[in-house]
Amino acid sequence: MEYRLVTEGSTTFEAPVQDENTAFPPGTAPVFYNTRMEFNRDMTVLLLSCITPENYLDAMAATGVRGLRVAHETGTPAVINDRDPAAVAVIEENAKAIGGDIRVTCDDANRLMCTERFDTIDLDPFGTPAPFLDAASRAAKRYLFVTATDTAPLCGAHLKAGMRRYFATPRNTEYHAEVGLRMMMGAMAKELVKYDRGMEPVLSFAKNHYFRSHVRVLGRVTAAETTMDQIGFVMQCPKCLYRAEQKGSLLPQSHTCPYCGAETEAVGPLWMGPLQDKGTIAALLEKLPAMQFGTAKQMDKLLRQLIVEPETCTFYDYHVISRNLRVSPPAMDEMIAGLNDLGHYTVRTHFAVTGIKTTAPLHVIEEWIRAWNKERNL
Repeated sequence: MEYRLVTEGSTTFEAPVQDENTAFPPGTAPVFYNTRMEFNRDMTVLLLSCITPENYLDAMAATGVRGLRVAHETGTPAVINDRDPAAVAVIEENAKAIGGDIRVTCDDANRLMCTERFDTIDLDPFGTPAPFLDAASRAAKRYLFVTATDTAPLCGAHLKAGMRRYFATPRNTEYHAEVGLRMMMGAMAKELVKYDRGMEPVLSFAKNHYFRSHVRVLGRVTAAETTMDQIGFVMQCPKCLYRAEQKGSLLPQSHTCPYCGAETEAVGPLWMGPLQDKGTIAALLEKLPAMQFGTAKQMDKLLRQLIVEPETCTFYDYHVISRNLRVSPPAMDEMIAGLNDLGHYTVRTHFAVTGIKTTAPLHVIEEWIRAWNKERNL
């Protein structure tokens, strides 16, 4: 196997050589290493440097870069696991070179999580995390981190696959990126409450081809009941952009759209609670300048967006609204300022370039866009 030296953060390690001329270079190497996930790993290292867990499991490690970085850059004792002996050989060589409190195991992730418990468990599979959530929900003592790269099923583009994997109904709406994240988190919550455990999200986001959530696990029946209260549905009109949120129910109640009279359709069940711990986000922003990350500028931008986003469960794409009204889309900054002036808290959202998170109802947004066009004789 041919190797190349790679540096992420302050960690240098060996990774198998890839064919960079192909559409998906990571798939050409004997052991998987995806350079596009550096941002994801940077965020994990930053978060762990703030919450300082007792130990950390990288359950499906491949080259082991995430676990290696966690051990080297945060000093957290790490267990790095993969079921592929070739991957384990790569991890062991890198662990020897890097040093630190690292234990390397070659095991099936579910079997390992059924025989040992860990303070923090990180699931970053190739595709869906669904087959691993049950074992991880029992084995994680304080924190559970999950990545999903099967965005098409989660966002409703592959409807039946999403229903099978997550036992929920997605919809390919203009806010599908948030649906995907909340559907994944809903699956996490459902697995935890089975064991009388609850969760509090610490840091959650959607980026490029994946969803990522870091949650605090709470081992109390009362926490499980509180978590259940945060499960619900978005009731989406199939004919217009109207939607309503319905928390704390596993039996969605359809109602008539007040705009067009159609019967709404249920999207979910989803996690309807907060996506972030704003205090933790503030701590991450304070810690970030002192850390060595290749994606620091992107991290700063995202964290600053996350800390101001209101905890609504959907967002609006104002270009879609404008198109439906058959008018020109306004300048985003003007629209945000205008809605805020009306008393409706509004900011950009990280979910979409033309998306806004706002407490304003749909009709207020539409009225403002119409007025903006009328003033300019558009």
